[in-house]
Amino acid sequence: MASAGLSGGGQYDHGWGDRTLVATARVGSHDHVADERSGTRTSDVATGALITVFLADDNLLVREGVRALLGIEADLDVVGVAADHDELVEGADRTAPQVVVTDIRMPPNFQDEGIEAAKEVRKRHPGTGIVILSQYDDPEYAIALLDEGAAGYAYLLKDRVSDGNRLARAIREVATGGSMLDPEIVQALVSPVREEGALSESEEALLRQIAEGRPVKAIAAALGTTPEAVNDAMESLFLVLAKGASAGQESALRRLRLLQRAIVAREEQGETLNRLLPSGLAERLRADSTAFDRTERLEVTVLMSDVRGYSGIAERTDPTVLASMLNGHRGEMNTAILELDGTVMQYVGDAVMAVFGAPLAQDDHADRALAAAAAMHERQDALNQEWADAGLPPFGLGIGVSTGEVAAALLGNDDRVEYTVVGDTVNLSQRLQDLARPAGTTVISEATRAQLTDVPDLEALGDQHVKGRDTPVRSYRLRHGRSRS
Repeated sequence: MASAGLSGGGQYDHGWGDRTLVATARVGSHDHVADERSGTRTSDVATGALITVFLADDNLLVREGVRALLGIEADLDVVGVAADHDELVEGADRTAPQVVVTDIRMPPNFQDEGIEAAKEVRKRHPGTGIVILSQYDDPEYAIALLDEGAAGYAYLLKDRVSDGNRLARAIREVATGGSMLDPEIVQALVSPVREEGALSESEEALLRQIAEGRPVKAIAAALGTTPEAVNDAMESLFLVLAKGASAGQESALRRLRLLQRAIVAREEQGETLNRLLPSGLAERLRADSTAFDRTERLEVTVLMSDVRGYSGIAERTDPTVLASMLNGHRGEMNTAILELDGTVMQYVGDAVMAVFGAPLAQDDHADRALAAAAAMHERQDALNQEWADAGLPPFGLGIGVSTGEVAAALLGNDDRVEYTVVGDTVNLSQRLQDLARPAGTTVISEATRAQLTDVPDLEALGDQHVKGRDTPVRSYRLRHGRSRS
């Protein structure tokens, strides 16, 4: 058995993009749901007492036999059954099980309907564990099942599901995001590709881990090495296998390569998402690809910062030096925001946009945003001191902070994705940033002040008319440190 986890702003005059956010993946509290044929029902799994299972097989005897097998397990609850592809998908929609157990071949065509139905269930209900039962030990089916990543999938042979409670163990494994391949499938992947004694002990161990569908990072962790070293070892291993491959061995070697590529592609996708998206969001997107299509309403606090007199600084400073200064500035701003659990949305030249309260909700998002603004001023002051020693001009910050409702969405395509928040709150933070003068000040909205649990000494600016708004804005200014314009 192998346990594996596979692991903005508006389009307004400063160039900010008015497009933004994400939707959450399904999380698992299930109510009691009656099944029309079986009379069983789900337990309230919020208590963690039972794992709810939906069972699908076109053969009545097999179906009832598996149901009886699962019935002796105290922590498993069969909440419904199905006999074909459509019944499985509809039944899973109705009962929202934690795990689906399904035959690989079912009506109407008796091909791979079970795998296709399982993938459809995962698409509709991200996080659902999938156990595929098959009478066929052809590894191609296992590869087809795992080509979207191994997490939460298991593949077992029907005639061995009762051996050592193998089926029950597989259900528990996938319910928590793990994976499991039948040992006979692993053997079918491994054994035809080499003659006994042709590989070293370490190569044998690596080969088996690849066949089990373990991700590269998991293999690297188990071996105490790096993913890069594992990839190099895989290439060397496949070269050894290919040198003496017979016709039959070539087939097995091809299967292993397909499996390895599926796992590596999945990990590369995850690494790309982690670089492009805010913390925690990449994993949710991998678990729920439909997040691209959904929008949430959230109450957040948006922070906008700008360097006062930046155009003049840029005119007087060598471009390569200016680029280095900007890089240092962004690094310090990024640290200040992330230390308060904010999300850095976008950099545009000298400007920074951040949001607090998205993608993960925060009750104290206004407090966090104001604390981040203070930290940004402090960090920039320290950086200005270093620059002064090098004869470089200082950056003086103006920051605007606004609290309110936004629409949040994840927008993009295969080439680029962007997490973004949109709405009047975003635009208002930009306008408040314009009011944050002289440098070294932060201006906050009335809504932000009302949310603060510890209100600092603020200077009331009264009702201000700002660009793009008919209604005057009541705002407050807070001075920080010793920033200079």
